[in-house]
Amino acid sequence: MSAHVEHETVLLDEAVVELITNPNGLYVDGTFGRGGHSSLILSRLESQGRLIAIDKDPEACAVAVERFGGDSRFEIVRASFADMNELIANKQMMGSVTGVLLDLGVSSPQLNDPERGFSFLRDGPLDMRMNPDEGVSAAEWLSKAEEADISKVLKNYGEERYARRIARAIVEAREEQSITRTAQLAAIVKEANPSWEKGKHPATRAFQGIRIFINKELEDLESLLSDVLEMLEIGGRLVVISFHSLEDRIVKRFIREQERGKPIPRGLPVMEKDIVRRMRSVGKARKPGEKEVQGNIRARSAVMRVAEKVA
Repeated sequence: MSAHVEHETVLLDEAVVELITNPNGLYVDGTFGRGGHSSLILSRLESQGRLIAIDKDPEACAVAVERFGGDSRFEIVRASFADMNELIANKQMMGSVTGVLLDLGVSSPQLNDPERGFSFLRDGPLDMRMNPDEGVSAAEWLSKAEEADISKVLKNYGEERYARRIARAIVEAREEQSITRTAQLAAIVKEANPSWEKGKHPATRAFQGIRIFINKELEDLESLLSDVLEMLEIGGRLVVISFHSLEDRIVKRFIREQERGKPIPRGLPVMEKDIVRRMRSVGKARKPGEKEVQGNIRARSAVMRVAEKVA
């Protein structure tokens, strides 16, 4: 599919307003996508400002080079945002990053391209890899995975109520014919799901769970968060836009733990001033307004959280 497929960036202005505290600072867009946030960030940076964008999708990186390759303030790196710590360390920029932005989930071009295998609405190869050059495809995994492992993925990553029943149906179906197409998998899940949620395709949760597992999305998020404080400068900000509760819970918990500081064993004579709190929340969690949701239905589940490094 063309790299120019339109992608509506969710919470665009809100995220960039919170992210940029110094127009000459160093920023990292950990999920370039199709460049919506990067474009607005660059428009608000001055001559000494710098933006490093990261994306594991080769199509996204091609778009980045085409759109911003001539801007000396901009650099695109093909990698996972989980590799950000290594990237910043290699550039000897640890503790110098002014802001990190993550816009999690799948971009519209990825969802809309049947060849990428993300969508249950369009038939295509059952791939689901954001980086098609690494790891195993969803089809490869489903062809070999144990029923219990499939069930675990559907339950833990897709929050699928009928995970065991659907996993059993997948294993039974693959014994008759290899599951290599998205339409095949969607039909199997649809048939096995006894209770459809209003306004939601019965394969939604199963596809979400498998996609998250194949791309190690939650593990990558945990990895980035464990390193981000060492990358940020004092006053530097973390802005994360999540699209489902699993991601948002991880981000919420991380910020809360940094705000509270390390837990102190009961009975120790520790003063309030001795507790090291490394971050503070900036405002409350924010969601798109009604107008944005009406214009982009995929925005309805978005949640943005912002935190600032204070120590």
